[in-house]
Formats: sequence, C-alpha cells, structure tokens
Amino acid sequence: MQCEQSIWTQRAGWMRPAQLPNQAQLVLVFGARAALLHQPALDALRATYPQAQFFGCSTAGEIAGAHIYDDSIAATAIRFGQTAFHIATIALEADDDQVARGAALARLLPPAGLRHVLLLADGLVANTSAILEGMNRHLPAGVAVTGGLAADGVAFAETVVLCDGQPRSGCVAALGLYGKHLWIGYGSQGGWDSFGPERLITRSVGNVLYELDGKSALSLYKRYLGEYAHELPAAGLRFPLSLRGPGGQPGLVRTILSVDEQAQSITFAGDMPQGSYARLMKANFDRLLDGAIGAARASMLHGAQPELALLISCVGRKELLMQRIEEEVEGVYETFGQRPVLAGFYSYGEIAPFRNGTGCELHNQTMTITTLAEIP
Repeated sequence: MQCEQSIWTQRAGWMRPAQLPNQAQLVLVFGARAALLHQPALDALRATYPQAQFFGCSTAGEIAGAHIYDDSIAATAIRFGQTAFHIATIALEADDDQVARGAALARLLPPAGLRHVLLLADGLVANTSAILEGMNRHLPAGVAVTGGLAADGVAFAETVVLCDGQPRSGCVAALGLYGKHLWIGYGSQGGWDSFGPERLITRSVGNVLYELDGKSALSLYKRYLGEYAHELPAAGLRFPLSLRGPGGQPGLVRTILSVDEQAQSITFAGDMPQGSYARLMKANFDRLLDGAIGAARASMLHGAQPELALLISCVGRKELLMQRIEEEVEGVYETFGQRPVLAGFYSYGEIAPFRNGTGCELHNQTMTITTLAEIP
C-alpha cells in the first residue's frame, strides 16, 4: 500500500507531492463544508488523480499526519497492492425507514471476500444507529463497520458526504474493502466522567428524547447546563449523556444535534431507547488524551505494522481540548511511530464495535481509529 497526502486552502490552493498521479485508486477526502463545495478545488484533485475514486465528507477539522487543520481539504491518495474495494451510496429522506435503508446499503456491497466496511453518513439527517442495525443484519459474519458522521464545524447547519464523487447532503457512503491480504484493526475510547443522578428515559422516539423521569428532557438538561443553556445545541458538545441499558449493559455516549423548544425535545446523533438510563457527563482533559492513546493501542495489528490509520474524533473533544487538541493526535502518532500515514477528521459521531466480536455501534465523544495494512 502506498499513500500520499495533500492539503488545500483557499489562500494557497493545493500543496501536494503528487507522486501517484496515475496510480492512485482511492482518495480519502475530508474537508470543511465550504471547501468541499468549492468546485475548482475538487476538480483540481480529480485532474491530479484521474483514475481514482473519491470517498469522504465534510468535517469539523481535518487530520493529516500529526497535524489538525481547519477550513481546508485534506486528501490521502492510496494505491493498493492486493486489495480491492467497492463504494456504495444511498440517499436518505427524513421519513425513511433507516433500518431498511441500512440493509439496502449492505446489500449493495458484494459479499464475496468482504473484509471490512468504512461508513460515512450525513451527520444531521442520518439516524446512524438505525442504519447500522440494518447493516449488521445483512453483512457477512465477522465483517465490522467503522467510520463516522459528517460534520459542519460547530454550525450544525448542513453536512455533506461524497456520493459519486460529488458532495451531497442526505447521503450515506460505504467503502467495502476486499481481499485476504488486508489486515484491519480498530479501537474506540472516550475519557469522560459521569456526574449527577441517573435518570430513566420515559419517552423517546428513535433518536429524539422527550422525557426523563416523566419530566421534560430539555428543561432538565438546561437546568444542568446553567449559564451554558443559551448556547444550545453547541453547548451540548461539552455535556454529553451516557446511556445504560435496562439490563445493566455497558453504556454508549450520545451528543446533542439539535433542540426543539416547542416540542421540548432533544435530538441526538443516535438512538435514545425508552427504558434505558441516562446520565450527564463532563470532560476530564487528561482522560480524554489518554483515551486517544488507548484507542491507538487497541487498534494495533498483531504481527504487522499499520500502513494507514484512519482517525475519527468527536467535535466535542475538539471544542473542549481547544489549544491542547493537537496533543491527542500527537499521542496517537507517538504510539504508532512514524510508519503509518495518519488521516481523518473531527465528526458528529464515530462508528465502531463496542468491543471486538460485538455489533457495530454509533459512539459520540470518542477517538475511533481504524488501521490498515497489506500483508503478502
């Protein structure tokens, strides 16, 4: 596997080595929404890699190497040695049965030889928990899904995913990776502390939460946020919720996408199942950084050195760590050493199995890492 990276900014244009212009088969493209919608930037990238297919989305920050960029496009061109791939996309409507749409997306990926799926979804339209439920039912046994939700900085206005090479909202894209020579690892960790009482979810529909302990969820949430309440939904990045199933199952973390004052509801990035328990969380800076390093260690390949590492971290972590944000990427870089190329973005949600051997889930406020290597 050969990889090279390039960065585009409005001021400087493309800055790239371009050693693989006619050999790159796949280009990972992560960028600010406004940058991706700047057609000349993508046209220039296509002209550089005319044989390649594009897979990417809008972000809340771009990761390339040990650095984080904003208002840019980070492109990682890849030439595989013995790995095949297939990109499938679907469009979503607000009233879609998204479990069924996830199943339909899984069926678009040829099953023979499928090793892994990378998934990118519109961060504001998709109920990714439902999409993953449909995909988990129809993917071959042992095939995991990792990836993330497209973002729009902290604006929460519109996100886009590259579908057929063009940035579109309301889309989900799946990259199926094939071949016995491909090794894959993954890890996902957070680092948040819970506080306050645990509350029962007494009314919810999908990813929309209405009531906790029989009371307005939005009113309770605002009470906890205090002075930050007027900054919703962006302030919700600092105070996610942890979920625990009614049977005591380990919990997931959920981040707010939007609030509805009239309905007194909160929309989250993933399902908020009625009958589950929710508890507020807050940041622990050192634990957040340790979580990124832990994700890197969990994704290490046994018996092989990763050649490419895809890092997807939550925008909430970026907003909290602020000037310390590069420390989490630097920690990952130091854990891996100089060999793997690091690529990725800051997201509205991360996708990975809760642990090895379990179904794939939507996470929030984690650093999720997928590592790839080709072994002869």
